[in-house]
Amino acid sequence: MKKKLAIILVLVTNLILLNAQTNFIKHNLEVELQPENSLITVKDNITIPNSLLKKGLSFLINQYFTVENLSAGAKLKIVQNSVKASGLGIDRENEEPYKELLLTNYEIIFPENYMDDLSLKIRYMGEIKSDIEQSKENYQRGFSQSTGIIDKKGVYLAGSTYWVPTFKDELTTFDLTVKSPKDWKTVSQGKRTENKEGENFHFDKWESDTPQEEIFLIAAKFTEYSYPVGAVTAMAFLRTPDDGLANKYLETTAQYLEMYRLLIGKYPYAKFALVENFWETGYGMPSFTLLGEKIIRFPFILHSSYPHELLHNWWGNSVYVDFKKGNWCEGLTAYMADHLIKEQRGQGAEYRMSTLQRFTDYVNESNDFPISKFISRHDGPSEAIGYGKTLMMFHMLRKKVGDEIFKKSFASFNRKYSFEIASFDNIRTSFEEVTNLDLKNFFKQWVTRKGAPEFNLANISQVEKNGKFNLSFSLNQIQIEDAFAMDIPIAFQTKDSLYIKIFTINNKQEQLNISFNSNVLKIIVDPQFDVFRRLDSQEIPSSFSKAYGAKNTLIVLPDTTIPNYPLYKSFVEQWIKGNENKFTIKNENEINELPKDNAVLLLSFKNKFSSLINNSIKIYNSGIEATTVNFEKNILQKTNNSFFISIKNPNNPSAVILLLDIGKEEVVTGLVTKLPHYGKYSYLAFEGEEPTNISKGQWQVVNSPLVSVLDETENIPELKFNSNKALAYLAPVFSADRMQQHVKYLASDKLKGRGFGTPELDSASQYISEKFKEYGLLPGGDYGSFYQSWQENVKGKNGKINFKNIIGVIPGTNNKLKDQAVVISAHYDHLGLGWPDVHKGNENKIHNGADDNASGVSVLLELAKILSGSIEPARTVIFVAFTGEEAGLLGSKYFVNNYKLFPPINIFANLNLDTVGRLFGNKLLILNGDTAREWKFIFMGIEYVTGVGIDMVTQPLDASDQVSFINVGIPSVQFFSGPNTDYHRPTDTFDKIDPDGMVKVATVVKEALEYLTERENPMPFTGVRKDGIVDTTKTVKEKTERRVNTGTIPDFAFSGKGVKVGGVSPDSPAEKAGLKKGDVIIKFNNKDVNNLSDYSNLLKLHKPGDVIEIEFLRAGKIINTKLTLGER
Repeated sequence: MKKKLAIILVLVTNLILLNAQTNFIKHNLEVELQPENSLITVKDNITIPNSLLKKGLSFLINQYFTVENLSAGAKLKIVQNSVKASGLGIDRENEEPYKELLLTNYEIIFPENYMDDLSLKIRYMGEIKSDIEQSKENYQRGFSQSTGIIDKKGVYLAGSTYWVPTFKDELTTFDLTVKSPKDWKTVSQGKRTENKEGENFHFDKWESDTPQEEIFLIAAKFTEYSYPVGAVTAMAFLRTPDDGLANKYLETTAQYLEMYRLLIGKYPYAKFALVENFWETGYGMPSFTLLGEKIIRFPFILHSSYPHELLHNWWGNSVYVDFKKGNWCEGLTAYMADHLIKEQRGQGAEYRMSTLQRFTDYVNESNDFPISKFISRHDGPSEAIGYGKTLMMFHMLRKKVGDEIFKKSFASFNRKYSFEIASFDNIRTSFEEVTNLDLKNFFKQWVTRKGAPEFNLANISQVEKNGKFNLSFSLNQIQIEDAFAMDIPIAFQTKDSLYIKIFTINNKQEQLNISFNSNVLKIIVDPQFDVFRRLDSQEIPSSFSKAYGAKNTLIVLPDTTIPNYPLYKSFVEQWIKGNENKFTIKNENEINELPKDNAVLLLSFKNKFSSLINNSIKIYNSGIEATTVNFEKNILQKTNNSFFISIKNPNNPSAVILLLDIGKEEVVTGLVTKLPHYGKYSYLAFEGEEPTNISKGQWQVVNSPLVSVLDETENIPELKFNSNKALAYLAPVFSADRMQQHVKYLASDKLKGRGFGTPELDSASQYISEKFKEYGLLPGGDYGSFYQSWQENVKGKNGKINFKNIIGVIPGTNNKLKDQAVVISAHYDHLGLGWPDVHKGNENKIHNGADDNASGVSVLLELAKILSGSIEPARTVIFVAFTGEEAGLLGSKYFVNNYKLFPPINIFANLNLDTVGRLFGNKLLILNGDTAREWKFIFMGIEYVTGVGIDMVTQPLDASDQVSFINVGIPSVQFFSGPNTDYHRPTDTFDKIDPDGMVKVATVVKEALEYLTERENPMPFTGVRKDGIVDTTKTVKEKTERRVNTGTIPDFAFSGKGVKVGGVSPDSPAEKAGLKKGDVIIKFNNKDVNNLSDYSNLLKLHKPGDVIEIEFLRAGKIINTKLTLGER
């Protein structure tokens, strides 16, 4: 009985769905494109459901078309010519491109009491060649727009073109057959069912059975790429063939499709395609995205704009927006894409702070509106409300119901309203059905009410009674508007703990009480920016967006006599374009003091007011010197570089003063385009003509009104807040488990530390070579094997020792570049039972070498597995596992001296992995980044793309195999997860490895490797080399002399003067002398310590038991201590 009932329910449901699907207008379009003449010819067989037939039924179409009626059962009547067009679909409410577009309104006349669906057959043709114009609303983004264009470069037709008969507010399905020139391809929504090349033309057919708001037709001479992702096809249509770029997008598409499928539900289309446009756009259409040729080549787009546009296929392009009740999809898409990506990287709180900062900076009483009135972004305030406020509303909703319920509710909303029009009310009811909560007041407050709450702390008291600390305080809403009903997280910090409690606030003033078992040292309201609110000026650093959102900005030009005065005039003309009414422009000699109520933009370091900036940034250890600019100890040369600095106005902390100094004339236009993208920052530096950002940051926040220190006498430790777990995660390209298994074997007791010249080291080499073969690398060693073998005498060892480097290759594919190679390396040997660097007391113990360097080999193997089957590099990629590193870089020295297939002159770069197994949330260190000017830019880009923190180490270190490459003039870097107390000790074991950290390392190395293999321009060596063959005689001797030990672990990322202590070993000489993490050693026995090299050389002059004097900095104070050196 139950089975029969289920079948009946399914049949009834299907009948309902079938009936619903026939209630849409359907177009059957046959199109011929003649791009050279900007001409289009269309036959359209339109089926109109009987339920939509009513007197006065009409459609609009582009006035350039002459329409011919081919129908027997219906007539057409022109109701009105020269109808002004308005926004439609992705251009809704954007009137800017429609000033010149005129339409014709046709009424359809059909017999009275017509009982069937109406078939209307028409034919029309005409020219479409709307100009491509700079978008005012997206001027700073560099985007342009057109209502429609047919050109020999390509075709863009959308709802805004009115190239298809458009019925008011009706969704439509369609079949689209297109005849285009030979070698051209077309793209539209839905599924391509035909794709064939004729003798002089190309033929495509696209079918969309799901209802659409508009019909797109994109065409050009595309190179097509595709990759199956389950039932969906990932596609790329590029105007210029680029296998590497296409593969990146296809791989990324697959990752995000799967992530969102699990988060929201089934992907609603048969494909998702990247389509390259012939002008700069950033459009997201149903089942594809149309991006400009420059945009798609920015590496950060893959994990910013691209997933945002992909997600729109759920929100906005299948669940449609009821614009009459407010656009919910932009804020939701920003939350589940832009915010989610930051949250995955542990930067969610930072992103939310920037979101609130934009609202605070841009929105005021004169331009505020409720999100129910948001249609589309057209300026800073509308973006801050429609994207930012809506995003924060969804974040608060998530906090209210919990992650799992939040996900289930939106999955339910997606299922229920797929290919239907939905509103905020529909989101609310979907949540109420899942949660059984009444959310009417929550949605009413945040959707229909404008404004934002603003808070302060007051009336704080703490009383101890019977061992309890009773805390009382008031939390006040200080905005002019009525109180908001809020759930506010408040953090309470004691000496060694951090507690967070949620308080429900309903009134303008709430008196709150809470008790603890220990003294509360600090209170922090909304410490992770989980609540939508207006930020206090003291709560956030000065930023450029504060000026961008100002009602009026005073621009102060420098003295007219300075040589580059015309350069600043040119900048001003471009900067104010389209917003001239928001700026007042004066020369410095026209004013005696700066206003306190307006934003101010000073131009040139030679501006007479620039000293105000310099004096203000000194508290941040920054300053403007004669030839340099110092940003928090990062020293940058002034020559040819450009600098942008912000401070809070000393007379009004809610206003900002900016200073811009431009290094050269060629960068003016680039700065105008790029600066708006850096609104959240306090300072910037750029170099080159593009220009390229080389430094950015935010000043430290002090004196927040939502932070109160209760006990000034206590040394309050800095406690980190745990980042929220992300709503969803991308499936990693790399396997943490597989890498962990490699480390487990290589660092096992069975291999006895992979000691020099031992059978166990041979076992390790066999394991690596077998994996190279299994993973599909080609043998790169001697006589068609994976081994480069030789014998060599080594001091401290008897007789000749057998050596084996293991070499695997992925051949290059570009005829011009394949004879050059990028070498990726890791050494696989370690100390065995201690030789040649055993610490006192560890003699004859197994030194497992998990971090050093089973971790590096494991990452090398994982990269080999993943890349060998997925890339076709322009340059050859050589994977090398070196032997003999611990004995003086013997393996890498032999390689650069003797590898005949790719001698040093043919090696483009070396990426060396050594000790990468203990990242644990810290930044990945890059050593020897001074060997090529490009390294810092490469890794700045990779840090942005991957979200993995990276520090370029400026200390002169030369500790691993990259040195052999550097010594023959090859740009080379080492990847390093940082020092630890287990270095070269038996305690460097498998259980201390961070496998997730190794995934991050592999991700960074992959990006670097792929960039280097495809880079066309040379990368000149800028390091210090040793000309000629590397000296292999200077091997490390067995160190029998007594070596000293302080017990300090240096902070390699520190770039200032001295040696910063990154850690102190327990019961060590350093601990006994009073040294702590964060101290900076500046003198050693009254001799200056400039860097690690100085410190190391001074230590070598001493023996265990010597007493030395150390001078160090702690919190800005100079402290002296005596330290008795221990034995290493």
